[in-house]
Amino acid sequence: MKKEIRAADERRLTRITSLLFYLCSSAFIGGQFLCRADIIDRIAVSVGNRVITVSDIEREIRVTSFLNGVQPDLSRAGKRATAEKMVEQKLIQRELETARYPQADPAEIEPVLADFKAAHFKDDAEYARSLAAYGITEQDIRDELLWQRSMLRFIAIRFTPGVQVSDQDIQKYFDETVAPAARAAHPGEPVKLEDYRGQIEEKLTGDRADEDLNRWLVLARKRNEIVYYEEAFG
Repeated sequence: MKKEIRAADERRLTRITSLLFYLCSSAFIGGQFLCRADIIDRIAVSVGNRVITVSDIEREIRVTSFLNGVQPDLSRAGKRATAEKMVEQKLIQRELETARYPQADPAEIEPVLADFKAAHFKDDAEYARSLAAYGITEQDIRDELLWQRSMLRFIAIRFTPGVQVSDQDIQKYFDETVAPAARAAHPGEPVKLEDYRGQIEEKLTGDRADEDLNRWLVLARKRNEIVYYEEAFG
């Protein structure tokens, strides 16, 4: 068992050393190779043969915060929570590539980006200033929106078709959740199941597809070697 652990550690060290060598900008000065340490991006997590760096995590935090209109949380806890999300992204990306799922077309996110800009900024200048304040670029935003689209497509193809929602499920959710809320919002008005059936079915289908995704992620984590380098989180 100890030999297996040592072998795994050696493989991990080899991957890290290879990446650091690749990132190191060397110059032959005075008979010595000097490495510019300031350009080395520290590894925070390894997922199989893929890595998540500190700058990847910080960029994800900034982009997500920008889209949500909140201040970036670059605390240790904030970085750790974002790293967990990015591990799931790596696992899904690997599945998308190996199983050859159809990828989202970058053109699909253009109307989404246009709507976002129109809803939150008075002009392009204000949009550009906000991007700069968050330390990100428009390409970062495009990449995030494209990933979200790919993620939704993955769920729709892999999990949604297997979800079954019965009439009993719909009736139960209507009786316990929808009807009480509707009556409280509109006292004295009739509340009919048929007015809400489509919305309820869509909600329950989405929730169950998400549950199936979470179960898949649990198994995917077990199938892959995932290592967190806690010192990288600050």
